[in-house]
Amino acid sequence: MKAVAAQTIDDLMIPREDPYYYIAEETMNILEKVHRISKRHPVNVLVAGRQGCGKSSLVRQYAAVYRKPMATFQVGILSEPGQLFGEYALEGGETKYKQFLFPQAIRTPNCVIHLEEINRPEHPKALNMLFSLLSDDRQVWMDELGVLNVAEGVVFFATLNEGEEFIGTELLDAALRDRFYILLMDYLPNEVEREVLIKKTGVDEEQADQIIDAINGLRSNPEISIEVSTRTTLMVGEMAAVGATLREAIITSLQTSKETLESLLLTLHMEKGYMEKGYREKGESEYVLFVRDVLLKHGLVSSVQAL
Repeated sequence: MKAVAAQTIDDLMIPREDPYYYIAEETMNILEKVHRISKRHPVNVLVAGRQGCGKSSLVRQYAAVYRKPMATFQVGILSEPGQLFGEYALEGGETKYKQFLFPQAIRTPNCVIHLEEINRPEHPKALNMLFSLLSDDRQVWMDELGVLNVAEGVVFFATLNEGEEFIGTELLDAALRDRFYILLMDYLPNEVEREVLIKKTGVDEEQADQIIDAINGLRSNPEISIEVSTRTTLMVGEMAAVGATLREAIITSLQTSKETLESLLLTLHMEKGYMEKGYREKGESEYVLFVRDVLLKHGLVSSVQAL
């Protein structure tokens, strides 16, 4: 399937469609119903799930499939009510109110508005002005901008990670959560994750099998606490596709301690034999000269790149 080129509507863009984006059939059916509801009135959808399971990419794909302009707003940077809408700034020696993209987005028909990490504002009251926009009223008053009405067909998507492992997050206010339909997401099944790995990174089937085996080993190991996301799996695949050993790909893609990594790599080496190429028993690395002339000599850069 050919990716659809991005288009713009004023300052807002319709995202490119990902030709290899997989979701559960049930989730796809729910999104289709969300789209039908949005034709009647604006609608709110909360997407919750573990880190890296594809929440943000789900929002982008929804906008791409249904040809809707999209705008993403980082809730984590908000420290006061109204901060999404604009700010006062000094311009030409005068203090003027500068309107941000958010007011334009909510007034753009059929726009997809992504409120990323909605449970991570710097100050809980920073979300207060969203209550009216997400309620049946679908409008808010601002002294600087007057009455702002949500346009027809607008879909608000909020994404969040919840749990003690996510530092800086708060449980979403019950009154705010009550305004959303809820979608729960998880990691892809192995056979689907393998297919995505091959198509998106270019690894061959043998490499994909090795990567999935390694990732499953990490996810099921009771002695460690590592959440290996689909995003991380793809990072491992991208490294492997350009010639990295499985060891190198895992080391550069996982965020954990050196001791934990070495224990895991040794287990994989002993059980699967995947680490033989480039594997060193104590995790030691040979040091080499990293200079332009050496790279040029070994053909690791071209003569043009080396200039």
